[in-house]
Amino acid sequence: MVTSRGGERADLAIVDGLIAEVGPDLNLDGPELVASGLHVFPGGIDSHVHFNEPGRTEWEDIAHGTDALAAGGYTAFVDMPLNNLPVTTTADAFDLKLAALRRSACVDFGLWGGLVPGNLDQLAPLVERGVMGFKAFMCPSGIDEFPMCDDGALAEGMKRIAELDSILLVHAENPARLREPAGPSARDFLESRPVEAELEAIATAVGLAEKTGCRLHVVHVSSAAGLDVIEAARGHDVDVTGETCPHYLIYTSRDLERLGGLGKCAPPFRSSGDQSLLWRLPMVVSDHSPSTLELKSGADFRKIWGGISGCQTTRQLLLGGATKPEWVAAVTSTNIAQRFGLKSKGDIAPGFEADLWIADLGWEGDVRRAHLRYKNPFSVHEGQVIRGRTVHTLLRGRPVTRDRPSRARFLRPE
Repeated sequence: MVTSRGGERADLAIVDGLIAEVGPDLNLDGPELVASGLHVFPGGIDSHVHFNEPGRTEWEDIAHGTDALAAGGYTAFVDMPLNNLPVTTTADAFDLKLAALRRSACVDFGLWGGLVPGNLDQLAPLVERGVMGFKAFMCPSGIDEFPMCDDGALAEGMKRIAELDSILLVHAENPARLREPAGPSARDFLESRPVEAELEAIATAVGLAEKTGCRLHVVHVSSAAGLDVIEAARGHDVDVTGETCPHYLIYTSRDLERLGGLGKCAPPFRSSGDQSLLWRLPMVVSDHSPSTLELKSGADFRKIWGGISGCQTTRQLLLGGATKPEWVAAVTSTNIAQRFGLKSKGDIAPGFEADLWIADLGWEGDVRRAHLRYKNPFSVHEGQVIRGRTVHTLLRGRPVTRDRPSRARFLRPE
């Protein structure tokens, strides 16, 4: 059993979908699943995915996206309020998206609402419906239907979100520091989104969080300087956390020209110095932001969609990087569950739901397109070394299957 506390050899008893007992040589009755020689992790929780349904389902849909998550050892996710259409900034849009998830998701799911200029009156109805929190962009999102919040709109929204005892997630880049790329190359793109844009936006968001009392989470942190701002704020009792993604831990700006459009994302890859420090962040999520292959192709970076497909391989990539299994359990499950109020998930202990990833850590290989289960099965990670073959993914003690979506549950923050 691998948890954030470490590893131990043990038996595990499951009763009615819950973990009843963990310990050596338990005297168990009933059917058994033999996992000798394997490792059992708490089911992964990916709190940052874009499954684009309803709306842009030619990019990704819920059935393919959740099947990919289960193949990578994930049993729960929280879907972002864009790039689906309509965007999840109103109660009516929430209802449409929830209905789509209930039809097709094969693992448990939660929903982020969106904070955009002019939707303050929708925040309370969205909280009543059960959103995990809200997402805002501090720069243009790339989706016209999801406009950015300037500092004034952000401050108003954070004050209201604090009153609702919810949490705000921010894409932190200062638009004043961004510019149109000077040319079509990868280098032109990198220079158009400097690290100062992220650093200044995180500092602004942290200052507003301190002033309003709003809980804050910074998504896909890419720079050591941004991490320093978050850690300093936490030292002054500001309730702020941050996450990063496998692509920021694997690639640097030097890799982008070689990778081409498949590696375009925002913020972009940074230096090796940034990369070495991002491992301190307590959460690693995929930011699975898929599209068609056509939108990721071409020589002109200005025209390429900025997003990376990766939700299936997050845990295997981290394990392939020779990291400790207990760290992987923490940053892909336990810490996420604790931060976002999923109190029955993220651990292997009595009383927790029996959401489990049973993996063969003796297996090593590489990411191959033929094994990817996305609607558009390609990824910048193709060829990367991975470790950990999925033997079983269990949702409340039962194997996850794509043809049994009705077992999935809607998750509300506790």
